[in-house]
Amino acid sequence: MSVSTEKHIAVLGAGPAGLMAAWELVEAGFKVTIIERDDHVGGMCATQTFSGKHGEYRFDFGGHRFITKNPKLLEFVDELMGEDLLYAQRKSVIRYRGRIYQYPLAMVDLIKNAPLPLLVGGAIDLGKQLFKPKPQDQSTVSFAEWIESRFGTTLYKHFFEGYTGKLWGIDPGFLSGDWASQRISLMDLKDVARRLLPGRRSSVRTYARQYRYPKLGFGQLYTRLAEVLETKGVEIVLNSDVCGLTVTHDNKIEAVEYEYEGAVTSLFCDEVISTLPLSLMCKLTGFDSGLEFRSLRFMNMPMETDNISDNTWQYLSDPEILGTRLQEPKRRSAHMAPEGRSSVMIEIPCDKDDDIWSMEGDRLQQRVFSDLESLGVDPKLATGEYFTSYTEHAYPLMDMTYQTKREKAITHLSQFGNLIMTGRQGTFRYIFTDTAMEMGMMAAQSVIDGHDRRREIFDFRNEKTVIEVQSVA
Repeated sequence: MSVSTEKHIAVLGAGPAGLMAAWELVEAGFKVTIIERDDHVGGMCATQTFSGKHGEYRFDFGGHRFITKNPKLLEFVDELMGEDLLYAQRKSVIRYRGRIYQYPLAMVDLIKNAPLPLLVGGAIDLGKQLFKPKPQDQSTVSFAEWIESRFGTTLYKHFFEGYTGKLWGIDPGFLSGDWASQRISLMDLKDVARRLLPGRRSSVRTYARQYRYPKLGFGQLYTRLAEVLETKGVEIVLNSDVCGLTVTHDNKIEAVEYEYEGAVTSLFCDEVISTLPLSLMCKLTGFDSGLEFRSLRFMNMPMETDNISDNTWQYLSDPEILGTRLQEPKRRSAHMAPEGRSSVMIEIPCDKDDDIWSMEGDRLQQRVFSDLESLGVDPKLATGEYFTSYTEHAYPLMDMTYQTKREKAITHLSQFGNLIMTGRQGTFRYIFTDTAMEMGMMAAQSVIDGHDRRREIFDFRNEKTVIEVQSVA
């Protein structure tokens, strides 16, 4: 229900959280301006279109799917997208040392495909686990300790150590274990074994197999939402980089300064909802949080074939392979590539301005070709066309010190009474899209009813259980 108000709200960032915040606000009668650095909406959930010699190809910034347990949010997305929202099935595998394993790991598949030393080592580790207590508080142990205590040294070395080190760019012994329980479906090695016994119930936390996906790529959801917002009077200012804030003597943000085509403009506002990276917002307000993000670079290539495999994506665990995931976009929607063609997207972790980030495109493509060949994908199937894209703030770097730094950042920003941080980057949380959208709605509701939900937003959906569960869809 709309209310009459003259308040002007500045929303920083046009990703899932920012756009949903704008939706709630404009529906309640607020004036809303969204400031976005990129030339498109959607943030990390955007889709890029590449015009190749055989037609148009679409590539997301990563492997996105719409999964939610929130019926109201699902109803909203269903109504927004209509027939353009498809059902798709997930199928994922792990590639390691020339072998292919089901993901999540399954005991029968391991016995069938794993080399004998892995099976013997796993059996020994299982025996040891019967007598060893597991650390329960993952916030005080490293990722390596948490995994080894539950899956043993053998499985850790094979399936977790190399992949995790490549993804995060640091030794897993220095990575916090407090997100592991939200990302790994099996409880421990005993649970893997228990799944083989007839009549025994497993404590596996099931990954969602079916999901919703927009016909023309995940970003279609957010371009559609932005179009509707603009018809409702929301101003979306693209290609504009927030570069400063004007703060009053009583710690209220009076104006947001942004740079557009070399000129700095001040947007005066009553409230600010920011989805900008937590570390950047701290910097803009004179505080060094010490928080860091891991970046991604994508190598996107059309292929002269109808199918590469039947997998939505493949986790690439070999440390010497550059990427962490190989994805085939048409596995989500047939409209992601021209009829009779396919494409691949290699997701490559890096840090901004490092060798991978800065590598010339042709050289990177040749390196990726070498990796594809080692995975059994013929590089000659590539058309020769490619483009690369980047995401600077892809993953919050959750090392063993990040919790303390994050709390100091939250405390610092809480002094600004009309600033609400939200979203994945804004709260420094490794969350899924539906959670980011819900966070945006919560931020807007805080403005609408005047109830301070800032701490609630920072802690939202932080359960010590697996995040990705079966959707209400």
